[in-house]
Amino acid sequence: MARARSRIGEQETSGNRAVAYVRVSSKDQEREGFSIPAQSKLLSDYAGANGLRIVEEFADVETAKRSGRANFSAMVQYLKKHPSIRSILVEKTDRLYRNLKDWVTIDELGVEIHFVKENVVLSADSRSSEKFMHGIKVLVAKNYIDNLSEETRKGMLEKAEQGLWPTFAPIGYKNVQGPNGKRIITIDPESGPLVQRLFEWYSTGLYSLKQVSAKAHAIGLVYRKSRAQIGVSTVHTMLRHRIYTGKFEWLGKTYVGSHEPLISEEMWEQVQEILNGRGEAKVRGSAHDFTFTGMMTCRHCGCALVGDLKKQKYIYYRCSGNRGRCGEPYVRQKVLEEQCAAILNRLRFDEETLALMTRALKESFAVETKDHAEALARLRAEQDRLNKRLELLWVDKADGKVDPRFYESMSAQWRDELARCARDVQRLDQANWDYMDDGIALLSLAQNAGNIFKDEPSARKKLLLNLVCSNLTWGGGELRADFKQPFDFLAESVARAGNEKGPDRGQKPENAKWLRG
Repeated sequence: MARARSRIGEQETSGNRAVAYVRVSSKDQEREGFSIPAQSKLLSDYAGANGLRIVEEFADVETAKRSGRANFSAMVQYLKKHPSIRSILVEKTDRLYRNLKDWVTIDELGVEIHFVKENVVLSADSRSSEKFMHGIKVLVAKNYIDNLSEETRKGMLEKAEQGLWPTFAPIGYKNVQGPNGKRIITIDPESGPLVQRLFEWYSTGLYSLKQVSAKAHAIGLVYRKSRAQIGVSTVHTMLRHRIYTGKFEWLGKTYVGSHEPLISEEMWEQVQEILNGRGEAKVRGSAHDFTFTGMMTCRHCGCALVGDLKKQKYIYYRCSGNRGRCGEPYVRQKVLEEQCAAILNRLRFDEETLALMTRALKESFAVETKDHAEALARLRAEQDRLNKRLELLWVDKADGKVDPRFYESMSAQWRDELARCARDVQRLDQANWDYMDDGIALLSLAQNAGNIFKDEPSARKKLLLNLVCSNLTWGGGELRADFKQPFDFLAESVARAGNEKGPDRGQKPENAKWLRG
């Protein structure tokens, strides 16, 4: 659910015009009726006290993990169309951003942001330390959302343990209401038989993935909603999916499902053998377990780099040449290790920066702790109010003051609300509050990643690179890599801090060539 509400006409031309953004993260909060109005009143009072005029309010009501927020996007477009409006009013950091992409989107607008509850105003003129701390809070807000979403995952795990597929039905099945009120999956009469034929064709070993995908499309196997042709990658995923045998895998464990299978386990195993046989890498090379084996590709042709041992002591890497002869020359492992260390050193920051980041984590933790306590207090007050209502209603029924049907109707409604409050209290009580300690440990790892890499044996070098980096490519004497979350955020923050400090502080010219974008 999403909505937008205009506050004053477009004819308003005051230089102090602003937009307000409010958001709640669940349907329950909207039904309670206090969260959106409370935020609106907070922002309205703030605007009045600070000489600002709210010309438009944008509000979103949806789950924090659902993709897309209609009025967040509408607000971004509105600000682009009205360049004279340069301020956004919002309650606090996690109301405005759900992820790092949202932060980048707002940052590119160049507007002034008022985080009212945090008593922070961020603009292009803000100090680098303020921007840096704000970026840390964005990361913490995302971490907090992820922690709360764990409760949803627990519910899905409980369904899996009962033999129920926990999420949206795969192609070939459909979601229906079960006899006990729980959502289950059953064979889709339209697509189920087509999925069976897909497995039968591929199990013969006569067709490639591309060929069997074309045959599936010819008989009408398409995506459920878009009705578009199913791609080769989707066909590959379907052929790997154990759910069609009546069993399924969830969070690394295999469960016996309560749904009807589409194929036999023997056919599924046969398909897996064919997929594994065709997926084996056909590269020439040594049996040695080199540090970078399977970790990087050639930027010229996209093939894997493989290691060779020369003179029983020198390790070189070359393009495997699976797609034809490649002109990329050999490179020594020492060169790759030096460039990996240089990339990891992009995460290095000084003690002053570490102190700022630690301070930001602690400040954000304090704000979230306060909000957590306030939310619990509101829910427990609501529980007390509902319990008193039920007690009084029971007394009125005993005294004959209310009709029995009215009593049953109202008591059922209030008991449902009590159950909802109890679930919300349990969710908040079980929230993980270890993220501050985890965040500080993460900062320590990032700060020393380059030095750690140099001193570790081959196996641990692999572990560190897999933890921090992705998409390693080699070409023209240069190693490139992307950072995984949240290290990509740390690298960008360190780079920004270094640029703002100037060439005499924080800049590392020797690492400049590794900066991407």
